[in-house]
Amino acid sequence: MKPVIFGLSGPTLTADETAFFAAVEPAGYILFKRNIVDRAQVRALTDSLRALSGRADVPILIDQEGGRVARMGPPEWPAFPAGPTFDALYDIAPISAIEAARANAEAIALMLTEVGINVDCLPLLDVAQPDTTEAVSIRTLGSEPLRVAAMGRAIVDGLRSGGVVGVVKHMPGHGRAKVDTHYHLPTVTASDEELEIDLQPFASLKDAPMGMTSHIVFEAWDAERPATLSPVVIEQIIRQRIGFDGLLMTDDIDMKALSGSAGDKAAGAIAAGCDLVLDCWARMDEMRDIADRLDEMSAVSRARLDRAMATVMGAHAGGDMAALIAKRDALLALV
Repeated sequence: MKPVIFGLSGPTLTADETAFFAAVEPAGYILFKRNIVDRAQVRALTDSLRALSGRADVPILIDQEGGRVARMGPPEWPAFPAGPTFDALYDIAPISAIEAARANAEAIALMLTEVGINVDCLPLLDVAQPDTTEAVSIRTLGSEPLRVAAMGRAIVDGLRSGGVVGVVKHMPGHGRAKVDTHYHLPTVTASDEELEIDLQPFASLKDAPMGMTSHIVFEAWDAERPATLSPVVIEQIIRQRIGFDGLLMTDDIDMKALSGSAGDKAAGAIAAGCDLVLDCWARMDEMRDIADRLDEMSAVSRARLDRAMATVMGAHAGGDMAALIAKRDALLALV
């Protein structure tokens, strides 16, 4: 098994993708809007990925946060709110905000498990700052570490209750980035002491099953390399200081914050200590380059993957999505 999660080009597997994935055996897959049509189609696609891999627990990921970041939406599926909605409720009624976040996450999970998706890249544990890039600020759970951690925990628990693995992101924190990593490489000049605020939510959820890195240079820790490619940040900050021992994947390595070929970036991330590379765009030449550059997944990383997926394998996702949404909306009506 190769330590990579690949995207797909369309709503069904192509013949080239089927042959390539069968030969390479990637650790998992990620879906985007280009892969989504309706319930029957998505279920058929995820069934085909499980059949191809021969693994009932093969991770099939999606970014289903709510707000602007939602790959599944109306009219086929309901719309969900983003993090700031729950942050606003927390100002008024903290317990209600936590319960609303949990109910919302479980409803999302039920929607995903219905079509065979078992991993959601949620929650964001990034602590917002006044100048956080809009690409992140419109999605965060707030600017206070304790509330971010409390609602983040509720989201992870809600997803698990619905049969979906959550991914805490973007380690070790994206809140101080002033530019969008899709297009630029941010450099954070905050001191080690100041960055302790950013680490707190991740340390509170250090037992989360999966985490995702950020493509950001933190001068206090490694002035030369972004976190995704930094052995210093991954080992000393994420693994040791935060204490995270779950499965660590990169953010999408196609983002312009990273430079070099697809294979260079993938190999660099694994060498730095990431367990998995996330490559989203289904470009066959780049996927071949990545597969050629990566060795088989290490035993340690495979154990982390198996442990993460075991948290939801066999879960009975038999809740009532409509009832959970109604509960969430009743709580949010307090705002």
